[in-house]
Amino acid sequence: MYWVNPYWRNSMFQPVWSTSTQQALDLIKEAVQGERNDELFYDELIKLAPNSEQASIITSIRDDERGHNYMFRGMYKELTGQDISGISNEQYQRVESYLTGLQRALQGELAAVEKYRKIWFGLPVGIYKDTVFGIILDELKHASKYNYLITLNQNNGKS
Repeated sequence: MYWVNPYWRNSMFQPVWSTSTQQALDLIKEAVQGERNDELFYDELIKLAPNSEQASIITSIRDDERGHNYMFRGMYKELTGQDISGISNEQYQRVESYLTGLQRALQGELAAVEKYRKIWFGLPVGIYKDTVFGIILDELKHASKYNYLITLNQNNGKS
């Protein structure tokens, strides 16, 4: 038996936090299908980095993201018995400048946290939920790293 906060039964919370398993699976599929554009974006950002330290930070984030996609693909396959196929129809938008690319990356990480939180709420208790929680923590770590890079480059007057 477990304790349920009686305030959560209030309809005020239901629409905000409620995600069905099917909605979670659809969000996983959507996240994975966008990986081609993500790869192009990271490759471009790494090339624009002003030094090897900054390129290394972005490379480590990119490598984490590749791992996340692998984990999401595995979860989807285990839960549905199907592989994720296809790619996003969204047109890739080139990076205007290094600083604007970093800002776009930061916003992307924060948007991912929102999406992955929805996924987390739609999964059964156990390894899938735990895995998505770990991915969310990585996304927050990435956001911190992008904030660091933005601060470095704003203070240096670079764009």
